[in-house]
Amino acid sequence: MKNILSTSNLNIGYKSKKAVTTIAEHLNLNLASGKLISLIGANGIGKSTLLRTITGIQKPLSGKVYLNDKNISDYKPLELAQNLSLVLTEKLPPSNLSVFELVALGRQPYTNWVDTLSDDDIEKVQQAMQLTQIEHLARKKHFEISDGQLQKVLIARALAQDTPLIILDEPTTHLDLLHKVSLFKLLKKLTQETQKCILFSTHDIDLAIQLSDEMIVMTPESITQDQPCNLISNGTFNALFKDENIIFDAEKGKFIVT
Repeated sequence: MKNILSTSNLNIGYKSKKAVTTIAEHLNLNLASGKLISLIGANGIGKSTLLRTITGIQKPLSGKVYLNDKNISDYKPLELAQNLSLVLTEKLPPSNLSVFELVALGRQPYTNWVDTLSDDDIEKVQQAMQLTQIEHLARKKHFEISDGQLQKVLIARALAQDTPLIILDEPTTHLDLLHKVSLFKLLKKLTQETQKCILFSTHDIDLAIQLSDEMIVMTPESITQDQPCNLISNGTFNALFKDENIIFDAEKGKFIVT
């Protein structure tokens, strides 16, 4: 397993003229090829801040983020786009793009100045659509498909970008249980078949426990990365929610309401 992204004594948070707000300190995380890694934590704990920091969108308070052994701050935008793809929860801007055209946007880091797709670009787009099983949607406009289908299209766009690391912010938001399970299983399949690393934040903790290779658990006290079985045996999930009505049942491997 090759480490694609790692952090060294990373401190994350915000700076203003009056104060520094620290969200988490001394983070030493490792994201390896072929791994499906989920990021979980209560609302407002700082998951999005962590994702913005490790993707280079937001500067760390201190410490380093390394992508393929190179400081992420040293990447030029085009080079970064060839090594890291990001799928956000924001709505798409109005457009008349077809599904094929939307997936093809993933090839922008490689196309020439007039954005002409080469035969290789078209092959990458078709491979991405095959992997996500959306070939039958190719001619549809992106606004004509369901939320679950659109999420697969956005993942296909990230696959077409052909980066070793894909990061998704809350990819199962707005999906029903059936489509959530389908999307989780798709992400798992993609890491196994492509050997890319996929990191995603989620509130669907029970599903993440079942399907993730590793999890990053954010609590007010610490951030822990490990395999789900180890996190269960270490009692890490017990500190996730400060509510006596929500407890983690280690035998069942899920949260229950008392």
